[in-house]
Amino acid sequence: MKTIELKSLLTEYELTELSLSEQHLVALAIEATSRSYAPYSRFSVGAAALLNNGVEVVGCNQENASYPAGICAERSALYAAGAQYPDVAVQTLAIAARGTDGELQYEPISPCGICRQVLIETEKRFSQPVRILLYGRRCVYAVDGISQLMPLSFTEF
Repeated sequence: MKTIELKSLLTEYELTELSLSEQHLVALAIEATSRSYAPYSRFSVGAAALLNNGVEVVGCNQENASYPAGICAERSALYAAGAQYPDVAVQTLAIAARGTDGELQYEPISPCGICRQVLIETEKRFSQPVRILLYGRRCVYAVDGISQLMPLSFTEF
C-alpha cells in the first residue's frame, strides 16, 4: 500500500492587490449575485467570465422547485459564453456569493463538483487553463487552472 498526497496551490490576495481588470471582474460577479433567483436556498451566487477577446459574460444561479432543473452561476456564465462566443476561450472566471443573511460571504466560496467538471471541459476545449478568482470579503483566492481545485479529474477514456 502507498499513500499519495495531493496538494492544491492557491494564492490569497486582498481585493486591491488584484489587477484592475480582475477587480472589475470580481465586481461584476458581486453585482450578478443581486440577479440570482434563489428562493429555496437563499444562497445567491454570481460569476463573471473574461474571454480572450476581452468580452465579459456574467451569470448567476437560478433555482427551481425541481432542484435538478436549476443551474449554478459558474455554469450559467460559462454556458452563456459558449453559446455567444463558441470559438473564444475563457481566460478568467470570478465567483462571489451572498449567504442566507443577504451579506456577501466573508470567506471565498468554491465551485461545486459539477461546475468543476464543466471548468475541466472548458479548459480542455480550448487547451488553456482558466484563472479562477474566488471572492470573499476577507480575501480573494486565485488559482491558475481548475486542476488546483480538482487534481483528480474525470476526462474521457
